Amino acid sequence: MNVTNAIIVEANVEMTTISLFIMPKATWLQETQCWRGGIYLQQSVSSATGVGILIIICYCFRRKLSFLILTRFWKKKSQTHKNIKVFLRDHEPVGIRRFSYSDIKKMTNSFKDKLGQGGYGGVYKGNLSDGFPVAVKILKESRGNGEEFINEVASISRTSHVNVITLLGFCFEFSNRALVYEFMPNGSLEKFIYEENPLMPICQLSSKALYKIALGVAQGLEYLHRGCNTRILHFDIKSHYILLDEDFCPKISDFGLSKICPRKESIISMLGATGTAGYVSPEVFSRNFVGVSYKSDVYSYGIMILEMVGGRKNINVKANCSSEVYFPHWICRCLELNEDLSLRSIRNEAEKEMMRKMIIVGLWSIQTDPSNRPTMGGVIEMLEGSVESLQVPPKPFLSSPPR
Repeated sequence: MNVTNAIIVEANVEMTTISLFIMPKATWLQETQCWRGGIYLQQSVSSATGVGILIIICYCFRRKLSFLILTRFWKKKSQTHKNIKVFLRDHEPVGIRRFSYSDIKKMTNSFKDKLGQGGYGGVYKGNLSDGFPVAVKILKESRGNGEEFINEVASISRTSHVNVITLLGFCFEFSNRALVYEFMPNGSLEKFIYEENPLMPICQLSSKALYKIALGVAQGLEYLHRGCNTRILHFDIKSHYILLDEDFCPKISDFGLSKICPRKESIISMLGATGTAGYVSPEVFSRNFVGVSYKSDVYSYGIMILEMVGGRKNINVKANCSSEVYFPHWICRCLELNEDLSLRSIRNEAEKEMMRKMIIVGLWSIQTDPSNRPTMGGVIEMLEGSVESLQVPPKPFLSSPPR
């Protein structure tokens, strides 16, 4: 620093010092801070500018991302609408009514009476214009490309069997989709078989009633597998989807996961696991098997009728004994040791035979290897035949992942 610059700096310092004595205190403090932290203030301004630019960039990126997500959502929605529209144009079922959404709202009294929740939407009680009672399923936003709607309409519209729910009509108005079924006054089988159902006290069915329901469901599945023009695989058989009419006649419902294939084809390919954990057959989620067939429904059926006999889920994490955790293993142990199962109130020897047949059929149906499981026709023969002719199958593995 030369002499001239030194004099100027010194003069500036002196003038600043004099000014500090004659200015107000608040201003003095502010000026002092600014003077002493000149470099700090400059850095703060630069930092603030950088943060501001970063915020603007993030905001723009977020808006662009939101736009892309929204665009993708609408494209998917439009594709879903297109898929269903093409399906209805080419395969619209004969003899099934098409309702408007206003018709659906009117028949359900604006969705006043909810009956329950299915895999793909809520179910509401309604009445047709002539007073005929119906159950209306309102499908929620599609998780696929409208596949659940197409599956339901395509599958049930092809059927006519006393043990399969009847589809009376449907609604399709862009995002508004609904299915109209015959009404089942006794609801689902689920509420009648689990003794620890918190929703309502158990209304226990007799052993004879349970046997008739098991036989009816087997007959319905046999019809789906072999009695239609095409083979229909349900892929989600469980007590929640078995509905009961006023006479407790069972009806298979909820075909949202179903697959249709030619009758001559027994193996189908699947991209991923489907169904309810605990009821899913090993071949659905394991790569150790060649493919998936109608034997997957047989497995789910076997789990269900074992639950019907035992009045409990097939997995019981609260069991006191480890051997009782997986219900089929516990049943196998009782049969091997010839122990009294004491599962339900059995009034006579005939009912005891019914329960034993259901148990043996259930254990055969859940064999890990699909080739060891019976067909549904074989299940019917075992249920209607003599219990003495039935052999106890090998102990099944715990193969289906519990929930």
